[in-house]
Amino acid sequence: MNDDAQLIDETLAGHSAAFGRLVQKYQDRLYNTVVHVAGNAEDARDVVQDAFVQAFLKLDTFQHSSAFYTWLYRIAFNVAFSHRRRRRPTLSVEHARETSGLEPMDEEDDPAEKLEREERCRQVREAIGRLNHQQRTVLVLREIDGCCYETIAEILDLPIGTVRSRLHRARLQLREELKEVLAMDQ
Repeated sequence: MNDDAQLIDETLAGHSAAFGRLVQKYQDRLYNTVVHVAGNAEDARDVVQDAFVQAFLKLDTFQHSSAFYTWLYRIAFNVAFSHRRRRRPTLSVEHARETSGLEPMDEEDDPAEKLEREERCRQVREAIGRLNHQQRTVLVLREIDGCCYETIAEILDLPIGTVRSRLHRARLQLREELKEVLAMDQ
């Protein structure tokens, strides 16, 4: 029996600390994926917390036919979609800071290179944000979280062909959005 299955069984037997270990195991990875889908850190934290609460409440429905994290991601993406529908976008100083793309500076970095890298990061983040939700989700799962096509299909409950198609369109759209940035690099 794998570690996740054992932790799930312990949780269902009434040992809630076992679920805490599942949370510790997956919270950072889930957050890092959801932050790109949710649009900002505050919403991502709310989505991840809600996803874990729902997963805990629905744990008895987990059928072990997929990996636990795949099931958890599916819950998180559903929560993220619902959260985005309910919430209007707001602009704030904190949001501007979160999306500014500040990267840690290497001691040997030239300040001009650092500014250029930060600007490029900001442009890429904004371009990803302009993709439609379906394309952004598939792109984030594949390119940022490193999920294989089968896992993405399982998480989003889509056929693999649809995943491939959405990813292809997302890459084309992203390339179009970043045309000027790419031209500057040549």
